[in-house]
Amino acid sequence: MSDAAPTPLPDDASATVSADGRPLVIFQHSFFSKLEDAYFQLSEQTNEPVMVIKFAKNEVSLPFKGIKREFSLADDSADAQMLETVTKALKYVKGIRIGEALPKELLTGEASWDLSDRHIKIAYQRISVQLVNWMTGGQNLITDPDELLQLAEDPQTKKAINLAFGEAAEKLGLGRDHKEEVIHYVQTLAHELAYIEALRDRFRHIEAMENKIQAFRRLYGRERSVLEIADQVARLGERAVDDFKELFLEVDAQTGEILSVLRNLQSQIAYIREKRDELYAKLMAWDEILAEWDVVAVKIGPEKPDLLRRAYHFLAPRFMMVNEWVLMTKPNRGGDAVSQLAEAEKKKKKVPIMRW
Repeated sequence: MSDAAPTPLPDDASATVSADGRPLVIFQHSFFSKLEDAYFQLSEQTNEPVMVIKFAKNEVSLPFKGIKREFSLADDSADAQMLETVTKALKYVKGIRIGEALPKELLTGEASWDLSDRHIKIAYQRISVQLVNWMTGGQNLITDPDELLQLAEDPQTKKAINLAFGEAAEKLGLGRDHKEEVIHYVQTLAHELAYIEALRDRFRHIEAMENKIQAFRRLYGRERSVLEIADQVARLGERAVDDFKELFLEVDAQTGEILSVLRNLQSQIAYIREKRDELYAKLMAWDEILAEWDVVAVKIGPEKPDLLRRAYHFLAPRFMMVNEWVLMTKPNRGGDAVSQLAEAEKKKKKVPIMRW
């Protein structure tokens, strides 16, 4: 389900929009109204949209294609169109129920999830420091969030930022006395970039997980059976970290020329939102495994080999090289999965990483 609490159904059963005007997930066919606790999500096995219903004490996943075929829903019917809309919505939320409002991303481009004041302050301060660097020609690149927050309280920094706002107003053709407009631009931009800062914080949990994997690799250096899987998980973890770092660097590079960004604010906001949604969708898949690894103690234990194997099963389809993945999915004729992967490493060629 989405991270927020389920949206309560309106008192008026015929309502089709939420209190804030967003369309609700509503169907016309009686099949949908008879179901209790049904919800939509992407299948973990196929990544296709499914409707999950309770049957006896079990949950059953019904693919959208099967639903449309079983109930003869024409592609241009309201219910088929709603299923298509739900498919798009599942890019932004883990799941959605009948009667819930569609995510804002589909409607306005805004994010459905909330920001913290801390991330807004970090983003605002990062932009402000960029403006000071532009004004002074300095290269004072500060990336540490805590350091940025400390600078926000420094009197000299505040004075420099205030001067930079005036200089930026002049350069943007607004006039030095209209720095309030620049402040408004910066606040608007900071609100959008704050989502990137929040996602960057979530990414740090992946870095922490990768550090722990590397530590286990060293701990089990003399136990070959565990070391083989630890080696493969470590390589996949490195690729995962590099993949996310590349995305964050793209955003940082695109928004680095601060005056150009402020001149083209709307197009830059569209770009930031596109990257925000891409990063959020990728990070959303990590929630469960990170919850497990966040509390893992780095020490030898009987449960650690299974922990590494679960990490491998999560990482392999997402970050394994294509030629490795093809080999791994072929019938096993020469040993276990780890042995096959070790053989693949010897024959590895440079090919694109799978983006799942």
